[in-house]
Amino acid sequence: MTTTASTINEISLIVVPVSDQDRSIEFYEKLGFEKRTDIPFGGGYRWVEVYAPRGTTGIALAPPPPGTPAGNVQTGITLTTDDIDAAHAELTELGVDLDAEVSRMGDPVPPMFWFRDPDSNSLLIVQSS
Repeated sequence: MTTTASTINEISLIVVPVSDQDRSIEFYEKLGFEKRTDIPFGGGYRWVEVYAPRGTTGIALAPPPPGTPAGNVQTGITLTTDDIDAAHAELTELGVDLDAEVSRMGDPVPPMFWFRDPDSNSLLIVQSS
């Protein structure tokens, strides 16, 4: 096996395009995320980062590039939970747009469901083993 040296160490942030940063901050905080960064930068923009209670990879809530609409993105973000049914019930109670049922395909695929943020960006929640 050939190995290649790399100066890349980890995934630190995933950028999700949003149309309203304040609305998105409120949404993620409702899910238990913590806002760790909210700073202005050039041209009236803000850099906003939210993080799940455990873990080190954050989600940057940023306006989309000029001329590109926000939303309807399959983010590829997968969040984990120890109890998929409790997570589904909690998000349902919070009024989050989510799949009606937990998907259970059987081993080796963990139980999971999709949910959508206020801009209809999709994220996946899976039960950790």
